[in-house]
Amino acid sequence: MTAQAVVDYLAAQQRLGPELPAPDLPWLVELRDAGVERLRDAGFPSLRDEDWRYTNVQSLLKKPFEVGPAGQCDVDTAFVSRTAIPSLECYRVVVVNGVPMAHLSDVTLMPEGIRVSSLADLLVSDPGRLEAYLGKNLVPDPHGFTAMNSAFLGNGLVVEIAPGQVFDKPLEIVFVASAATEATMAQPRNLVVAGKGSQLQVLARYVAIGAQRTLTNVVTEVIVDADAHLTLYQLQEESKNSFHIGGLFAKLGRGSRFDAFAITLAGGLVRNDLMVDLDGVGAEVNLRGLYLARGRQHIDNHTQIFHNEPSCISHEHYKGVLDDRARAVFHGRIVVQPDAQKTVSEQSNQNLLLSRDAEIDTKPQLEIYADDVKCAHGATVGQLDKDALFYLRSRGIPEEMAKRLLIKAFASDVLLAVTPDSLREHLLTRVEMMLTD
Repeated sequence: MTAQAVVDYLAAQQRLGPELPAPDLPWLVELRDAGVERLRDAGFPSLRDEDWRYTNVQSLLKKPFEVGPAGQCDVDTAFVSRTAIPSLECYRVVVVNGVPMAHLSDVTLMPEGIRVSSLADLLVSDPGRLEAYLGKNLVPDPHGFTAMNSAFLGNGLVVEIAPGQVFDKPLEIVFVASAATEATMAQPRNLVVAGKGSQLQVLARYVAIGAQRTLTNVVTEVIVDADAHLTLYQLQEESKNSFHIGGLFAKLGRGSRFDAFAITLAGGLVRNDLMVDLDGVGAEVNLRGLYLARGRQHIDNHTQIFHNEPSCISHEHYKGVLDDRARAVFHGRIVVQPDAQKTVSEQSNQNLLLSRDAEIDTKPQLEIYADDVKCAHGATVGQLDKDALFYLRSRGIPEEMAKRLLIKAFASDVLLAVTPDSLREHLLTRVEMMLTD
């Protein structure tokens, strides 16, 4: 099945390759060809691969997905309004099946200092702005889905923040999965470049119109220049029939800071790969994650942080709540290189199982090759605290309500760090709605 899927997608790439933006641009051809070669050689991951031993992707390889049509869009302003976060003041961009939709976005209202562009347009009009960045953050041997994204590289979004610019409103990017066929695939390739000393919050929301079977295979490359501060929220709210494979690859410069939130509230099968290179002295990264799963949902978070320079800081805190027959995977790897003295790093993964059939496979991992460091890691898996539940019930609170209060308190710990307030309240409301359904 896996081999046939590779053959099908390679054939699709050969057929669609001439239609991709800038098909004759040498460095882009090289990047696409490298993706094709990697996909052909490595194929798609299977349970035999160590990093995928708990995540079976056979269900999304049974039948090939079709690339979503760029020229069709059944998303209108009414849908955008319905899915908007109440009271959130932001700059908004809408991307449907990987294609930015100018008529649904606020691109013309962007303030000076933020430049939001279609990747496809830039590849044709000004590819020199992209050559130094695209493909430079990826791991040397990416898995098959990341390789396939590179093979079809063409659509997506480019966000450039000018040096020294600080913004008080976030940029919201709404990625809509719209199934024009029985099985539609979108492969956005995104690039975010935060210039020296800049500051911005970016909210990437993944939603679906309808409940059809869709695959979002997204790769986002992030560059945070010296002394810049970038906050990235990734909120997944797609349908129960959706598959989401996401890769986030970030490089941090001297004295920079990157705060990344991965919040997964929906999706049939979700895999999030996140890799951060701390390449500048004094860089800091804070990773926070929250995943709520029920039914037969499967959520897999794989993170890697590389301390490559001295005096860098990393904090990683992921929490999960699993019910019914849901399953989750967490693998967090932190590597402290020999020259990365004065490193400070901590990592934790805490999980709450609400059902005897729910399951979590967790593996926090530290690799330390320097001797002057402060590092800690740990993981917990448990059920609701019986003493806390008894205390609430003894105060006259019904059992089901008491359980919801405890679960919400557990999950809210990650969300308390979210700003602005309207976004935090939206997330807390979404969590509470899930607990009462």
